[in-house]
Amino acid sequence: MAVREFDLIIFGASGFTGKYVVREALKFLSAPGPLRSLALAGRSPSKLAAALQWAAAPSPVPPLALIPADVSDPDSLRALCRRTCLVLDCVGPFRLYGEPVVAACVEAGTDYLDISGEPEFMERMEAKYHEQAEKAGSLVVSACGFDSVPAEMGLMFHSRQWVPPAAPNRVEAYLSLESERTMVGNLGTYESAILGVANVRQLQELRKSRPKRARPMIPGPAPPKGPLVEHNKTLGLWALKLPSADAVVVRRTLALLAENPHGLPGANESDEHAEKRKAYWSTVKPAHFGVKIGTKSILGIFRFMVTGLFIGLFGAFAVGRSLLLKFPEIFSLGWFRKTGPTEEEVRSALFNMWFVGHGYNDINLASQSGKKPDAEVITRVSGPEIGYLTTPITLLQCALIVLSERHNLPKGGVLPPGIVFGPTDLQKRLQDNGISFDVISTRASLH
Repeated sequence: MAVREFDLIIFGASGFTGKYVVREALKFLSAPGPLRSLALAGRSPSKLAAALQWAAAPSPVPPLALIPADVSDPDSLRALCRRTCLVLDCVGPFRLYGEPVVAACVEAGTDYLDISGEPEFMERMEAKYHEQAEKAGSLVVSACGFDSVPAEMGLMFHSRQWVPPAAPNRVEAYLSLESERTMVGNLGTYESAILGVANVRQLQELRKSRPKRARPMIPGPAPPKGPLVEHNKTLGLWALKLPSADAVVVRRTLALLAENPHGLPGANESDEHAEKRKAYWSTVKPAHFGVKIGTKSILGIFRFMVTGLFIGLFGAFAVGRSLLLKFPEIFSLGWFRKTGPTEEEVRSALFNMWFVGHGYNDINLASQSGKKPDAEVITRVSGPEIGYLTTPITLLQCALIVLSERHNLPKGGVLPPGIVFGPTDLQKRLQDNGISFDVISTRASLH
């Protein structure tokens, strides 16, 4: 890539999440490392200036370029993408506003990361732009926020705890959100869930039209469906099955791994990195994967179910959607509100994501008729509030890897984060920035 004016442009920098991403980026702008030049972009330069002032406080405001750009103006996006090596897109919902930014990045041969957790958008971008992005040398990676970096990196960390001949059959992630104050969610997440219901038919049609993906080789039979609501005594949680982007993104990574058992080669990787990549992927074992939302009380599960019911019923038609979007606090029973959370609410929240894996002490016994999983491994990923703290941390660390190790990453294409960042030092970087990976327990015999 020819030398460009900026290493990184944050698009949508004045939004709820965008300003937290700016705050995280400023930590690395003045530090030694690959981020030497940064610009902010969005519709309103005055709002960008206000976001920058907020993000820099209490330090003086750094002299960053503030670039007007709008998703409804493709020329402004093309001009933006030609000036930078990498765009971080924070403008959601991505089903509505994401494609013009992807298209402009691919055309300019610019790398693109976003914080989308919307399966329909991600799969549509892959179907439409993957080959073009490969040729252009543009790396397009969605789901680099809380959706779905903790799930992807957490599952890989978990699967590497199964030492051969042991192997997992299924891993269930239990997401527990905790706070000393009122829990307030990211409004973008709520809007994306509503649009997900609206676009469920398009997603089904898109999947039918696509070639069948390779299936990973998972030892043992497919696990039973299991109940909708479960009381997990080991974790002390009531849990509800979650139709989550995490499971979709993980499946994309595992399918790519089935097709490319050594992962994807870097654009210009060293022999040393190629060996490291192959060694890393040889230790990652595929498993059936699902996500549940967990809470300590049955009442919390009831709230999740009611909110889900409202979104499921009202999200399917236009008038219902407008009501859901107009009155988020009512329909989410106070979980989402138009003003977003306060700084105190953000600071007091945290998450735990427990990965409970069941599998076999000896993979060779898994094919025996009626042989049930006889081993269990529990690991955990934990960190600060998911939407405004963990998401900027994961996004920025992915960005710093792209800027510092571009030659070791795939040349281009529309790819999930796991297959791109798995063999890098992303897990260590996350641990250095407040996101923990822990082994909780291993049990060699369940019977």
